[in-house]
Amino acid sequence: MLRVLTYQRIAELKDSQTLNPRSISATPAGFAKQMRYVANYWHVVSMPQVLEAMEQRTPLPKRAMLITFDDACCDFGEIAWPILQSFRLPATLFVPTDYPDQPQRSFCWDRLYRAIFLTSSSEVYIMPLGVLPLRNSVERYRSLWRVQNYAKTIAHAGAMALVDEICAKLGSQPVVQKHTLGWEELRQLALAGVTLGAHTQTHPIMTQITPAEIRQEISGSQKTLQREIGAALPIFCYPSGGHDAAVVAILKDEGFVAAFTTLDGHNDLRSADLLRLRRTNITKRTSPPIFRFRLSRLGAYFDRWRH
Repeated sequence: MLRVLTYQRIAELKDSQTLNPRSISATPAGFAKQMRYVANYWHVVSMPQVLEAMEQRTPLPKRAMLITFDDACCDFGEIAWPILQSFRLPATLFVPTDYPDQPQRSFCWDRLYRAIFLTSSSEVYIMPLGVLPLRNSVERYRSLWRVQNYAKTIAHAGAMALVDEICAKLGSQPVVQKHTLGWEELRQLALAGVTLGAHTQTHPIMTQITPAEIRQEISGSQKTLQREIGAALPIFCYPSGGHDAAVVAILKDEGFVAAFTTLDGHNDLRSADLLRLRRTNITKRTSPPIFRFRLSRLGAYFDRWRH
């Protein structure tokens, strides 16, 4: 049995003036408490150990856990990794390979957040969503979620055009800000024991792009990791969890043996689809009691029922 935790950013809310606070999984203090509990009650394994167990069909230790981070955000190196090191816990970091050393490139959810929350406009009209009210923080959050939820349902090119349109109409200016780790930092983390994995090149939702684009995003990210780091394990993480049978087939054809979704639950490696592994997504609302409950088997079933 394997439990997989997933995080995105570890930060204080006050440090997210230009980044969407929904991407914060935990505060530094909260993450430290979670890792202390994990170190005391779980057996954290590395990604190479998991791959070896898959290949050789050998059992993992009891209460086996894998810790993963998506998007290679700067605070992993600055905050999360030092905490993990203090408890001697291994981790895997999934990297969208077009972002390191490109401070002018922002994730679309951060661009939308800045456009909607830093504007002086009280509303904006966007087809086909209609009028998005922006008179207070509650309306702005609701409008942001509405745009994000809609964008996930349309083709990636259309979603990016929608983001561009909203930013233009609200007068949002590009921000040059380093928010992902650079390649030299990633190389140093790899030398320190962090496993790096492919997370596409540009972070599209894989079900919203063409088969040719799917293959390019998969193979391109893996080749970049191999070039920049020197090696790359056959592991992958679906951006925003987006995948279907066609995406999985291309991933398998490209030689990947393990891939991670955002589906909740634990994994029995004897029967699990190794290209659709489940993870427990931690958010800043996850209090210590909820954290402990979600790691239990009952908590895993509750999460699956909830979604």
